[in-house]
Amino acid sequence: MVIGGCPVVIPNSFGKRITPSVVSFARDGEIFVGEPARNRAVIDNARTIFSIKRRMGMSHKVWIDGASYLPQEISAMILRKLRRDAESYLKHQVTQAVITVPAYFNHAQRQATREAGTIAGLDVIRIINEPTAAALAYGLHEATESKTILVYDLGGGTFDVSLLEIGDGLFEVLATGGNNRLGGDDFDRALMEDVRVRFKTRTGVDLFNDPFACAKIREEVEKAKISLSQHRQVSISIPFISATDNGPLHLEEEFTRIQFEQMIEPLVTSTISPIQRVLREGKKDTEEIDQVLLVGGSTRIPLVQRVLQETVGIRPDMAPNPDELVAIGAALQASILEGELKGSVLMDVTPFTLGVETEGGEFAPIIPRNKPIPIGRSRVFTAPPKEQGAVEIHVLQGESNRVDQNISLGRFHLDHIGCSGKESQVRVTFFVNSDGIVQVSAANTGTGHQENRLISGLQTLSRSQLDELTQSAQQRELDARRREREMDRLVREAREMIRRARNLLESLVKSEQSVMLESIELLNEALLTGDRDSLKNCISDMGFLLEQMEETTEPVS
Repeated sequence: MVIGGCPVVIPNSFGKRITPSVVSFARDGEIFVGEPARNRAVIDNARTIFSIKRRMGMSHKVWIDGASYLPQEISAMILRKLRRDAESYLKHQVTQAVITVPAYFNHAQRQATREAGTIAGLDVIRIINEPTAAALAYGLHEATESKTILVYDLGGGTFDVSLLEIGDGLFEVLATGGNNRLGGDDFDRALMEDVRVRFKTRTGVDLFNDPFACAKIREEVEKAKISLSQHRQVSISIPFISATDNGPLHLEEEFTRIQFEQMIEPLVTSTISPIQRVLREGKKDTEEIDQVLLVGGSTRIPLVQRVLQETVGIRPDMAPNPDELVAIGAALQASILEGELKGSVLMDVTPFTLGVETEGGEFAPIIPRNKPIPIGRSRVFTAPPKEQGAVEIHVLQGESNRVDQNISLGRFHLDHIGCSGKESQVRVTFFVNSDGIVQVSAANTGTGHQENRLISGLQTLSRSQLDELTQSAQQRELDARRREREMDRLVREAREMIRRARNLLESLVKSEQSVMLESIELLNEALLTGDRDSLKNCISDMGFLLEQMEETTEPVS
């Protein structure tokens, strides 16, 4: 959100400025998002979903209690939570959003992201690349002199690197690259594996066979990783993590920063190759880079900063809160689109080469990677005579000249190809819009017959599917609000019962006081855990107890 030209990060319902992208399904049907979901992983890891961003645009489904959920649906649950928090803060309805994606997101992933926004009840007015948003957040839209900027974005789940030229309010992305399956979560897993090996060597017990232990280790490992960015040594202590016939087992391990860096060094150094490729494709040498920007919480790790500085030769700049930069940039982009922020123009690029399959399994490029968007290009192909009077257009993305080494985005047919035995000319046109979504058309140059397709991957949802998922999400939100109202009522009822019980205590005999105090303690525990069923049972028990004792006792005023 931008107020008076200044971006403001809206806190969530827990007062935090960062909401973890985690979703957890309770057995009673309640869905938790953010911090509560991450906390639930300790008690119900199998029903808790992390890093759904990595699965966007894939056919992968999440199965919970026999029901399946697409990645778009899980992502929409997170977006709905963010939307509700924003509405609570702003005191009015939120209907539009700018959503950021990793620069290396392909077209299926971008379309799935847009669909997630729709399911969440949002009109997605623009999808922009995260490094571009970060450059906005650094205030570079105010730069008057031309600069070449390298943005290094390493978050929890993905890695992006982008090369930009900035000046006089113009943001032009020269090249972009990265790895959609590299981030802080992988650093956590490396440290978790070391904990597992140490413990198994010492005790013979494999903690990864216990979901509860695994979730608890993940929680403590993330804390240790964060601590090691500030301290040179950290301890991980989890008492009663497991047990054998000889008694309970406790996890007590110490790690130094050097040990942690040795674990993650192969992962960090794997970011060098995308940097070099982006510089090569952007036709820039390291000496031509004026500034290096760090984005994402994982860039706080000292090893990451050292490797980047050694690669580029420039000390990178880090904002006080690098994990908030992308959100701030998205707010500024929304302000630009609304006409509130003047003089800034963003020019993103295509992350992959786009083309079609030709005879012999060859890939024919039409729009090369790293071309400014929006962009449209055409290419004419010769179609051999077909008895069926149709030709298949196979749309792909990738950098290989072989079809089987690239990613298929979809297929469609152009009918009415002549059957006279003559070759036909087919013009294939690609158009990539400002969100990076691809539209492809094919036309028979002889007859003028044309077919158009929105190409966003084989898993694109139909309008009816999208409507159905949106309605389901709206119903889940109504159910969630009903449960919230019910929970508020139960909390008020429980607190009133505790007040009545405390007022009654002095008039009770010692044995009755013990029973009442135990009931108060149980009710307080249920309030702390927030378990609805437990709270209902405790309220019922306390109500019966109060009814019995208030009938036979005159309360002391």
